[in-house]
Amino acid sequence: MPDAIFTHPRLAPVYDAFDGDRADLDAYLRIVDEFDARHVLDIGCGTGSLAILLARSGRHVTGVDPAAASLDAAVSKPGAASVTWLHGDATTLPALSADIALMTGNVAQVFLDDDDWSATLQGIHGALRDGGHLVFETRRPQRRAWEEWVVDTDPATRNLPGIGEVERRMEVTRVALPYVSFRYTYTFASDGFSVESDSTLRFRSQAEVEETLVTSGFTTIDVRDAPDRPGREYVFVAQRTH
Repeated sequence: MPDAIFTHPRLAPVYDAFDGDRADLDAYLRIVDEFDARHVLDIGCGTGSLAILLARSGRHVTGVDPAAASLDAAVSKPGAASVTWLHGDATTLPALSADIALMTGNVAQVFLDDDDWSATLQGIHGALRDGGHLVFETRRPQRRAWEEWVVDTDPATRNLPGIGEVERRMEVTRVALPYVSFRYTYTFASDGFSVESDSTLRFRSQAEVEETLVTSGFTTIDVRDAPDRPGREYVFVAQRTH
């Protein structure tokens, strides 16, 4: 079950406002160009920021997400009609023969259970064409990003058209490696409504990720640095090999 930040009907519409300028997506646009991918699969597409950017370049884009509220936000955006939107996850995908599959942000880290992660990789494998690519990012465990989250507790506030002022607070609630849990609390000034969203991420090592890729029919062809967050994340580039 996705976190409330993606599923709650009042949180999904404000997600983008707190998500920054998404400069991280530029690297994925370049990778899609690098492999001359014409059919792109966006796993955990959320509110559709990357999927719509890719569709604007004339590519065939399929975005899949299990959170209906996030998909509702996505389809309301300009350019959304050019994307094929699927409500579900990687395990429910048809055989799309996509050229490349992408998982951005924290998507690859929300799969806490080994079986769920394996099923996700196998589902992506089945949706790619032979020789197709899978590209995703994960935070480097040794970077210990959660230690910055613990001290960065100042609330963020946005004033949104038609919604008004919204405040978001974050707190780390548990560190039990390889799992880190945190909570967002959103407060809407217009009516004082407050709602919490709890999340947990799994921090896998490079070796662990590469091993799971092999067992799911992929070969890791490169492990890159995230250009907008140097030293903080791994960007895995894998290829479906059998």
